Amino acid sequence: MIETLYGRVLEINYTASAAVIECAGVGYRVTVTSHTLSKLPAPVFEADGLKLAGDPVRIYTHLAVREDAVELFGFSGRDELDTFRTLIGVSGIGPRAAISILSVFTPSSLAQAVYAGDAKSISQAQGIGPKTAARVVLELKDKLNIYLSAPSGGRPDQKVQSAPLSGKMGDVQSALSALGYSKSEIASAMRFVDGDLEVEEIIKQALAVLVKNI
Repeated sequence: MIETLYGRVLEINYTASAAVIECAGVGYRVTVTSHTLSKLPAPVFEADGLKLAGDPVRIYTHLAVREDAVELFGFSGRDELDTFRTLIGVSGIGPRAAISILSVFTPSSLAQAVYAGDAKSISQAQGIGPKTAARVVLELKDKLNIYLSAPSGGRPDQKVQSAPLSGKMGDVQSALSALGYSKSEIASAMRFVDGDLEVEEIIKQALAVLVKNI
């Protein structure tokens, strides 16, 4: 398994969203996300036009082996690689589809979309239909919390916790919890309710959101 590449950029193909990274004289072609592509420096050569002179880069990689092809996928950060590997664990999501999603979303913004049940935004990625996007939301709902923004003063790698609410909203939270919904599901639904309504109406609104995201 090739886990990382550390070398200089030899070629960049913006159309194919790919780059060739030369490491110890060997050039590795990697397909990358648009975010990673934007961070790669342009190739720089010495006066002889042969030797590379640019600064080296480190690319985290995933080697995909199929019967008809062996492909290397590259990422600028470990978080992007980990999210890619989580995505290809979803039924119907292959490496190319995962690259497409991560070319639209960062790990953090994808986590936010999944957390909010926003399949419509995910379906905007090239080659991702509404049913596939809905499957991503369903299967990853509790797997990307680590990339959500941490509370003030917290660490970025801490999972977001749903703090207990008080008063009317606390009653709503308790009612939804009694119905079997998780803290993360309740917290997501509560973002879309009108807190000025009566408890019963707020519960109805939250349930409508929860049912829609199932």
